[in-house]
Parts: sequence; structure tokens; C-alpha cells
Amino acid sequence: MRLLATMRQSDKEWQSPSIWYGATLPGWISLLARNNFAVSRQHLPTALTATGMSVLNSGLGLTEKILYGGRVRKVQLEDPVFVIGHWRTGTTFLHELLALDPRHTFPNTYECFIPNHFLLTEEFAVNNLGFLLPKHRPMDNMAAGLERPFEDEFALMNMGLPSPYLHLAFPGRNEHADYVDLDNLSEWELRRWKRVLLRFMRRVAYLRPGRLILKTPAHSCRIEPLLELFPNARFIHTVRNPFDVFPSMLNLWRKVCALFTLEELQFEGLEEFVFDLGDTLYKKLEETRHLIPAGNFMEVRYEELTANPVSVLKEVYGRMRLGDFEVARPKVEAHVAGLTGYRRNRFEMSAEMQVRVRERWGWIMDRYNYQKDAWEPHDDEVTFEWLPDD
Repeated sequence: MRLLATMRQSDKEWQSPSIWYGATLPGWISLLARNNFAVSRQHLPTALTATGMSVLNSGLGLTEKILYGGRVRKVQLEDPVFVIGHWRTGTTFLHELLALDPRHTFPNTYECFIPNHFLLTEEFAVNNLGFLLPKHRPMDNMAAGLERPFEDEFALMNMGLPSPYLHLAFPGRNEHADYVDLDNLSEWELRRWKRVLLRFMRRVAYLRPGRLILKTPAHSCRIEPLLELFPNARFIHTVRNPFDVFPSMLNLWRKVCALFTLEELQFEGLEEFVFDLGDTLYKKLEETRHLIPAGNFMEVRYEELTANPVSVLKEVYGRMRLGDFEVARPKVEAHVAGLTGYRRNRFEMSAEMQVRVRERWGWIMDRYNYQKDAWEPHDDEVTFEWLPDD
């Protein structure tokens, strides 16, 4: 069965500044050129605005390098923690919990969307432009904000690196899907990828010192180059029942493509795209996870994390040697208490689609010990077991 997804600009439930507003001029023009400048008429205003912003971003980025380059290069990075795992498996929730620790630091939403000059402009933007960002994310109702932890893949993309998220601009073409891993990069391109990632991390740590906590699902496929940069890095891999991941991924891609596409959004084969993406991620992770030193890798099950986050996080601290958990506990408990009653999205999935998920991702279910029995939608209210009854 093939899916034909057609979504108009007027159908959007969530408004946001375009992610392309953070790109540099060379990266932006390169993206358009690779796709034959096939911007649809309705998206021309976004493209024109992004073009103007890219000139500004490039100029401010050069200014920042001149003013801060020497100081940034001197920043010594602690061994970072990479939160990895397929999309919709709880990576964001775990990232936010780890970011509550005052000993940790993280890239925030502004830094990931506007990565080229945040040392110059972040203070002004956070104080004056926060109203432009919606209060909740489009795919799962989690809180959003310029100062909240965010995914560094968006920063790397807007700093001109190849990324699977370039797919969002022209989703009907599928040419950027391979960038989930770095296998197709030349030696020079791979060196550049590492250099840009290091520069971004140093700039974040210059602004807010501490152990960096990074979260990007695609990093699940990049274990080897990340270890070449940080041989003692920690990796925390989140897993979730593929029956739950699949419909949530369909919802994710539908919504973010509708938000950020530059073409008329009519494309076929979304299910196959999601299946292939999952296969790529888990196969690459299986091939490379043995490279991680003993004691620097652990897996966290989404079902356990959402049921008892404080207990799971305490275990993470112990196994990953992140220091005394009691330092972070008060903020973690307060944060989790504020989420009581948070309602997740609820998705239906036909019996036919369940069969397809079982056929395509049955090997993932076997690998992570999830049952292949018939799936039913779960109650969408989250209640945390660790909280007192009253």
C-alpha cells in the first residue's frame, strides 16, 4: 500500500519560523541548486526570506569568527554524552532530563536553528523574539522554547553539512535520505563534518561550560566518527516498541514536511521511506556499537523511562559514571512532577499496516525483545509511578 500525502499551507496546525532562515548563503544556494530551484509558487516568500537571511547569517557568522574565533578554539571539551536512538523513542525526553543537571550543558533551540552567529545574537533573540516560537512541538505536544535543549543535527545542517533533514525542503525527491549516515561522504567531506561539529560544540561550551549532552537520532549511525573525535564519549541508546514508533514517525514526517517544504507537498511512499530509515539506522548501529568501549554504552527502554523516569535516570548516572545523581535529583523530580497528566498523541493503525510493520521491522522487535502480537493503541495519558498517590 502506498500513501499519498497532500497537505496545504492552510492545513498547518503549528506555525513556526522556517528552519531555512538559519542557513548560510553557500549552503542555501547549494540546497536550491541540487533541486533545480524547484520552489513552488506558494513557498516563494519563504525562499526569498531565507535568501535574505542567508546573506545576513553569513555576514554575522564571519563577524563572530573574527571576534570569538581565538577564544573558541581554546575551549577544552569534556567527554560528551550522546543520546541516540530512532526518532520517537524518547530521545528528547531523556535529553531534557540530562540537561537539568547544572554540571551539564547542551545546545538550545536558538543555537540549533541559528547556529552561525549565536554568540553574537542569542541574548537579544531570547529576550525579544521568543514569542515567534510556538509553545509546543508539532509532533508530540512537548513544550518548546528558545532556551530548551534541542537537536544538534539542525545546527549542522544550517552550518552547511549534509543532513537527512535537507529532505524536508524537497521531500518528493528523496535525494538526501542517505545522509542519515556518513558512508557516502568523501574523506575531505568527513573531515569537514568533524571540524564543523567540533566548532559548534566548542561554541556552546564557551557560552555555557560543562559536559555536553547532545541528542540526534542520526548519530546512531555515526558511532565511528564520533569515537574518533571523543574516544571516551558515552552513548545512551533509547528503544521503543516498533509498533508504537511507526505511526508516530508517520505523524512526525507529515507535520514537519508540511511546515518546512519548499515544493507542493504531494509525495508517495512515505511508509517505505520510514521503513527504510529505520532499517538504515538499526543496521548501522548493530555494525558499529561494538566499537564503543565497555562501560560507555547502555540502552534505555522508552516504556521504563516514561513509567519511572527518576529511577531510570539514577541508573543512567551510575552506569555511565556521570557523577552524584543527588545533585540533579531536585530539578529532575520537579520537572517530572510538572509533566503529570501530559497527554501523548494517540494513533490508530490498521490490521494491514500492523502486518507490514511486523514484516519489515520484525527483526528489530526480535533484537530488542518486543512482542510481535497484534498491537493496540495505548491509553495516551502518562502517569509516573514514582509520584506519591496524593
